[in-house]
Amino acid sequence: MKEENEKPAGLPENAFRPLKPGEKYEPLMSPGKTYPEVNLWSVSWGIVMAVIFSAAAAYLGLKVGQVFEAAIPIAIIAVGISSATKRKGALGENVMIQSIGACSGVIVAGAIFTLPALYILQEKYPEMTVNFMQMFISSLLGGILGILFLIPFRKYFVKEKHGEYPFPEATASTQVLVSGAKGGDQAKPLLMAGLVGGLYDFIVGTFGWWNENFTSRICGLGETVADKFKLVFKINTGAAVLGLGYIVGLKYAAIICAGSVAVWWIIVPGISLLWGDQVLNAWNPSISMAVKDMSPEMIFSEYAKSIGIGGIAMAGIIGIVRSWGIIKSAVGLAASEMKGKKSEDNVERTQKDLSMKIIAFGSIFTLLLTLAFFYFDVMEGNVLHTIVAIILVAGISFLFTTVAANAIAIVGTNPVSGMTLMTLILASVIMVAVGLKGAGGMVAALVMGGVVCTALSMAGGFITDLKIGYWLGSTPKKQETWKFLGTLVSAATVGGVIMVLNDSYGFTSGQLAAPQANAMAAVIDPLMNGVGAPWLLYGIGALLALVLTFCKVPALAFALGMFIPLELNLPLLVGGAINWYVTSRSKDSSINNARQEKGTLLASGFIAGGALMGVVSAVMRYCDVNFINEEWLANPMSQMVSLIVYILLIAYMIKASMKIKS
Repeated sequence: MKEENEKPAGLPENAFRPLKPGEKYEPLMSPGKTYPEVNLWSVSWGIVMAVIFSAAAAYLGLKVGQVFEAAIPIAIIAVGISSATKRKGALGENVMIQSIGACSGVIVAGAIFTLPALYILQEKYPEMTVNFMQMFISSLLGGILGILFLIPFRKYFVKEKHGEYPFPEATASTQVLVSGAKGGDQAKPLLMAGLVGGLYDFIVGTFGWWNENFTSRICGLGETVADKFKLVFKINTGAAVLGLGYIVGLKYAAIICAGSVAVWWIIVPGISLLWGDQVLNAWNPSISMAVKDMSPEMIFSEYAKSIGIGGIAMAGIIGIVRSWGIIKSAVGLAASEMKGKKSEDNVERTQKDLSMKIIAFGSIFTLLLTLAFFYFDVMEGNVLHTIVAIILVAGISFLFTTVAANAIAIVGTNPVSGMTLMTLILASVIMVAVGLKGAGGMVAALVMGGVVCTALSMAGGFITDLKIGYWLGSTPKKQETWKFLGTLVSAATVGGVIMVLNDSYGFTSGQLAAPQANAMAAVIDPLMNGVGAPWLLYGIGALLALVLTFCKVPALAFALGMFIPLELNLPLLVGGAINWYVTSRSKDSSINNARQEKGTLLASGFIAGGALMGVVSAVMRYCDVNFINEEWLANPMSQMVSLIVYILLIAYMIKASMKIKS
């Protein structure tokens, strides 16, 4: 029986906290009923969203090196369209639109961090061949592998770990979808915060009325301290990042910031102190500057960031070891189903996944297609190179799936570029060892990196969709099935957009900076020509992760802080502190809980408004509409204005969160 006219209530009280013994979470859409989810309406709109947001995200990502999260703006648009057309019972449809459309952001993140490097290196090595099929097939196969490898871990992350991870992006998207279905009291604070946050970030991104960052370089003393002692303070004053910090919470925000502080205020000055007069270019021959002459940002980018990458890699390995039981049970379940045994007889609708038989056969078939792609198109018929490549891609993609999902669950940011950089370095070293060097080796390593990067990006992004579905009561099997279509559409769109943008601007002209791809190209070029990788720095990061784990500090959160820039980590601490403040002012736990929920709605509104306005700003930039006065942004007063409006934004969030109905 279809329940099309039901008006859902808000999320249950136990949606965001660990369940008590014997307690069960009941989603909005009842497991015992059937709702409209997959139909012509939801699939068509999902495809439209995938195309539009793939193009927008690819352009912005290649311009500034950051890919905006598509899930939230797509959720907002889905709710808006269903409300405007007065569709009844559209919650299940909106989840499906969001799930299909969100393929855009994850496929783009996987593709633009690696594949434009093919064009960048082609200018130096004209013998390199680059074509649409390489980009399309590597993105498509990587996306499919990410989906298939993640499904066995769905129950662990979204159900068994209920309430243990904050899932910031999933929380914001869910609140948007709930407010659209519920209306009334739930929608008002979300809409208001969305307007405030969206307008705030739009003014910064489009008009530049104030600087997006406040830094210690605002005065002469700060500039001197940065230049002499390599100490700098930076904080992004955006509304979206503040909202993200609130949802992440004080505990994880503090650990992430501790990693950032360790890198920026201890390691960066320490490197300058120890090796100030030296030119450290063993890992990057293009460096000709002594360490003491570098800015703190350059020292972070060239050296300290690698310690973070080593930490992420080791935290990932520790995570793999710890979750080995889950990996074994997932493989064992697949094996038992392959023998014809049924794993579960009466599975409720909201816990039905694609069968393990389909996942196992699908994974094997996709790996065989990847093998053929490598053999015929990338490795030019070399059997040894092909076998080594497929083992590397399959092993890293499968093992680091849980790491990508874990990172998204904790902080809402996938360290995919760090893990991909590590993959490229490993692939380059191993491929050189088996005899594949030069231009051909670069193409091979970058295509392999593209497949792995997209797989890990998809795994991280898809866990968000599945968590949204879990909270709201969607059918996981339907989400998983139609995710493949979104991946196909997004991969084709991204491949075409990269080609068009390269023809129009090029990736070395400065109009499209492609910072991540340029960094990948800079790393891979010397490796394929006999220059070593910064193993010492990776080793320091790995050792630090082991020590943190021994001290029972979450190593992945700390390592993420070491890798993600300081200005994006400090706002998490501010948001987490607001969360702690508004939920600890009363002795009445029910009042604190109500304030917590109100604050979550406001934070979700900030994230949603900021994300949506990010899309609008991207479109305006693409159309060469630019109102920003660079001279004003270079003026220290623009940072002072930034600090003032940021304090006002914090005050608004605290006051609005504290104001609840009796």
